[in-house]
Amino acid sequence: MNHALILLLALLLDALLGEPKWLWSRVPHPAVVMGQVVIWMDIRLNNGEARERNGILTMAALVTSAGILGLLVSNLPDCDILQIILAAMLLAQKSLVQHVKAVADALRLSTGDGRLAVSKIVGRDTKAMGDTAIARGTIESAAENLSDGVIAPAFWFLMLGLPGLLIYKITNTADSMIGYKTERHKDFGRAAARLDDALNYIPARLTVLLIVATHGTLGKWRVILRDAPLHRSPNAGWPEAAMAATLSIALSGPRSYDGKMRDFPYVYPEGRRTLTPTDIDAATAALWRAWAGLVAIVAVLAVVI
Repeated sequence: MNHALILLLALLLDALLGEPKWLWSRVPHPAVVMGQVVIWMDIRLNNGEARERNGILTMAALVTSAGILGLLVSNLPDCDILQIILAAMLLAQKSLVQHVKAVADALRLSTGDGRLAVSKIVGRDTKAMGDTAIARGTIESAAENLSDGVIAPAFWFLMLGLPGLLIYKITNTADSMIGYKTERHKDFGRAAARLDDALNYIPARLTVLLIVATHGTLGKWRVILRDAPLHRSPNAGWPEAAMAATLSIALSGPRSYDGKMRDFPYVYPEGRRTLTPTDIDAATAALWRAWAGLVAIVAVLAVVI
């Protein structure tokens, strides 16, 4: 099978099964294993005066190991089924939708339930969040994770097969754990953050195209170009701006991290600012539309390649 056909089957398998609890309660998920490796290296190498150098060496080791593992697996005899399963494990469409939908369901019960649910998918302070802040944070997370949890791994599998997918996932995992500008990780995690930015550059912008193309909102490209650079991340602002413009809602804006309010600008400020669980439902539907657009493209590539 070619990469596109393997990816197509993996996308469908992930959408059908997601992350079955019966399996991952018995064996560690590959992403969990990756996280444990990153933690092990962080504990042993993130010290002394050469933290930035150690961080570079850490990422070089992780990327090289992931690439070699991908090559070994993809060259096994009759490995197509194994690649489909592995790729499905490392795509996150269904689990993303489930987490986003869980916040909407919880918010319909009470603000407190909504805060508890959203705390599982955002990194900001949630204790004082009102209904609008909960919905806004959920939709922002949905847009960003569509890019780095679905579109980016699919893109790198198409480009480089299983080695590309594993390299992307280990980099993204490392960035999510050590790629922060905290006192402990600002030097050691710099290489992880920079490489993750590079690997997500094209997928983030492809996510914009998938969102607007599947919603007929291509005409809003000017406001997306205007607002995407407002985000502190060079990539996350693109899917977020596309989602905001497509749903005609304002995203981003002021929020609290570690007890400190940050006065971030709004993305699509002309959009509606009072948000409800219904807006989360609309974002969930947008996730599936963008996924369907991706599936259609991959299906065409599977036929023509």
